[in-house]
Amino acid sequence: MHRLARLLTLAIVLLLPGLWQPLAAQPKIERVTTALGIEAWLVREPSIPMIALEAAWRDAGWAAEPAGRGGLARILATMLTEGAGELDSQAYQVRLEELAVSVSFSADRDEFRGSLRTLTRNREEAFRLFGEALARPRMDSEPLERRRQQALIRLSREQEEPGSIGSRALFAAAFPDHPYGRNPSGTPESLKALSPADLGSFRQRHLARDNLVIGVVGDIDADELRRLLETTFADLPERREAAAIPDITPKLDAKPIVIPRDMPQSQVQFIGAGIGRDDPDFYAAFVMNYVLGGGGFNSRLMEEVREKRGLAYSVNTYLAPMRHSAIHIGSFGTQNERAAEALDVVRRELRRMRDEGMSEQDLRNAKTYLNGSFPLQLSSNSRIAGMLLRMQIDRLGIDYVEKRPGYIEAVTLEDIRRVARRLLDPDNLRVVVVGKPVGIGG
Repeated sequence: MHRLARLLTLAIVLLLPGLWQPLAAQPKIERVTTALGIEAWLVREPSIPMIALEAAWRDAGWAAEPAGRGGLARILATMLTEGAGELDSQAYQVRLEELAVSVSFSADRDEFRGSLRTLTRNREEAFRLFGEALARPRMDSEPLERRRQQALIRLSREQEEPGSIGSRALFAAAFPDHPYGRNPSGTPESLKALSPADLGSFRQRHLARDNLVIGVVGDIDADELRRLLETTFADLPERREAAAIPDITPKLDAKPIVIPRDMPQSQVQFIGAGIGRDDPDFYAAFVMNYVLGGGGFNSRLMEEVREKRGLAYSVNTYLAPMRHSAIHIGSFGTQNERAAEALDVVRRELRRMRDEGMSEQDLRNAKTYLNGSFPLQLSSNSRIAGMLLRMQIDRLGIDYVEKRPGYIEAVTLEDIRRVARRLLDPDNLRVVVVGKPVGIGG
């Protein structure tokens, strides 16, 4: 299986230069700014009569929720498409369907997000409906109670899922007394307490123009987009009005947390020191993580934990540079009787990467894959719009797509060794195990 995975990866990388051709000319990214100061990054694509818009509001995710109002941001995201202006929930959805328009909202840890998809010919009404959802949502009682019940059911299910149980405990331990340590789904008490006034206050305080970033791809020019942006977002508050979320360093501890559950497997999750997206060593850490645990079947952890020992079906690690902290996170599931052995193997591989680094061949293979596979992230208008959004959120610069391959190629073996020594401490991981692990004490 491991050899087959390597062959498939090689085949993908060999084919990718052909897939890269549409991007080889480096699509022009235009910076579009309105009179109100609303800015969007635009990639024109007139060959298909469609427009994709992605929007995000910084520091407006569930970490910004008031204490005791957990789940508010996610409920608000669902409610914004449950009627707006003169249209109630059903009428709003019918209108979207008539126009073949997609409008959706979501909330993650650091950002509140909105997405719009429309045929070019329906752009006027599509943008208007999107703006109405943001500025004049109805918050009617029936859809609010329906969404509340759905959130309660989801929360109840999460309380029985080992991955969700472990994730909540992991973040609560790593970020005590900080918004990152809260459960994004809230609690039964917080969900039941949410009122239309709570939703309206959060929307008014956090969804403003000064923390808004926008990416647009499709059949539209800068002048037309500028006009539509001005009317769509004009009614948002000029500035976000909320207390700043403090930066925090994750609290790590060598003693594992065991959450007993009567099941044949243990779910193991762990956090180590991370690195910020704007850190000069980020790309070295990115390459290092690919070789260590982010490269699927090509990673060392998969080779050692799954292929050689059959300890887990899957094991992975990834960098999580958040807005107010940064972590290196990983997970695997294994039989209770072999949980301690699997965790020992993971620690040993972290130590080996820290102490020995990687070979020149490992580095070349990682660079080839990471640069060669990047075009797959830009395979549709929606994905490109999402990339434009990420570039702005992370302040990567408007020329990031052009410069990214060079950032990866510039990583050296010494860079890998330096960042591994800086980040990897196998004896000081925050570990949470859900199950009945043998040999791992709580």
